[in-house]
Amino acid sequence: MRAGTGRLVCPGVHTAQPGLSRKTGFRRGIMFKPLHETAVKDAAVKDAVQGIDRMVRNIQTGRFERSLAGLTAVGSIVTAVEIYFEHDSASFGNKLMWIPVALGPVGAVAGIAGVFSRRLAKTALPLASAIIVANGLQGTYLHARGIHQKPGGFRNFRYNMEMGPPLMAPLLVTMVGGMGLLAAILRREQ
Repeated sequence: MRAGTGRLVCPGVHTAQPGLSRKTGFRRGIMFKPLHETAVKDAAVKDAVQGIDRMVRNIQTGRFERSLAGLTAVGSIVTAVEIYFEHDSASFGNKLMWIPVALGPVGAVAGIAGVFSRRLAKTALPLASAIIVANGLQGTYLHARGIHQKPGGFRNFRYNMEMGPPLMAPLLVTMVGGMGLLAAILRREQ
């Protein structure tokens, strides 16, 4: 067969570009990939598109709402446990440190209820999630204030970020609450 036609010149060598040497299979020192590697990549791209299509279909049919409510429940428990350990290392110096620990089980119960009940997914889950989001934003403010109260304040920002309260950690709680709000907005599977 002729080189540059996009057909097989020799078994396993794909000639997609003109100018490929029939003898060596090289063009400017680069050998083309064997056909089976190209086929594997094409299949991976096709599967990726199907994966995205499947996710869009799950959102359209309402299955994603239940999954997101369940993820909110799991995320609430995981973050509440992490917050407990972090705030315990600070000896719960401020009484407000107990609020995100207490909101973890509330978010988990609302998330589990949202998986099984359409009514609770549209009432209890958004209410609990909105409270969690508000508490996360409050925590971000309190952590920023804690960094500012360290010696040097924001002028010594890098050191105080490492040694003070973690500024971005409350935003993770906010994301868990945001997942619950998104689950409440999405439509339910029939």
